[in-house]
Amino acid sequence: MAFNGETIAFIGAGVMGEAMIKGVLSQKLVKPEQITAADPHEARLKELKKAYGINYTTSNAAAVQKAEVLVLSVKPQVMDKVLPELRGRVDGVRLIVSIAAGVTLKAISSSLLNARVVRSMPNTPAQIGQGITVWTSTNDVEDEQAKQAELLLGALGEQIRVGDERFLDMATALSGSGPAYVFMFMEAMIDAGVHMGFSRRDAEKLVTQTLLGSVLYAQNSGLHPAQLRNQVTSPGGTTAAALHQMEKGGLRTVLSEGIWAAYERSQALGGDDKK
Repeated sequence: MAFNGETIAFIGAGVMGEAMIKGVLSQKLVKPEQITAADPHEARLKELKKAYGINYTTSNAAAVQKAEVLVLSVKPQVMDKVLPELRGRVDGVRLIVSIAAGVTLKAISSSLLNARVVRSMPNTPAQIGQGITVWTSTNDVEDEQAKQAELLLGALGEQIRVGDERFLDMATALSGSGPAYVFMFMEAMIDAGVHMGFSRRDAEKLVTQTLLGSVLYAQNSGLHPAQLRNQVTSPGGTTAAALHQMEKGGLRTVLSEGIWAAYERSQALGGDDKK
């Protein structure tokens, strides 16, 4: 086993931390007693204890005391507080995995005085095991630890390892923030359905199943999205009329510029650490 008796400390017990805990337990990668979650909100920790049988503490320092794997499952704005608190306390940790957007490998390794760091970018569908995570590591992460990182992140869904950290900012903009773009598109379609006369419940069902079915069809077909779009678009038909209006309104351009804005924001979050 890749985690043969090793203990894993989760700093941060939010939705993404829980998603990974749930994933590794459901895949039987570790046993509940091998996991300790740390969070300032004890009520939240008690919920996880009840749901998964894991250990918990409100002290980050206590959580990492005997940890061999450390998962930093906190928001980026909390890292400035968490990293100094753990400095000098993680010498025995063999692998550090961060899911904080924009916080670089350099920032984490230099703050913790431990260079065995993986930086990753998951997305919210990870909460149901259907996420996609892009990750990279320092050169100090050996093959065994890289395999552990692959299993940890694979518990959230699909995972892609990249060799250059700059792809993490790109992934943040494309797949990390991506669900929000899809949800906005869903919302617009549902509102249009209601405007035409459907009940909101029926419009939601129509849109949700249409998107789900379209994605699954695209995955199974192996065709380029343009080919799939052409299959649905008859000359002079209703789909052609709709697509013409969307192109006229600059849908592609707006979407592309929005993703680029997210990319630039992700770079800015890293600040001087990228220099």
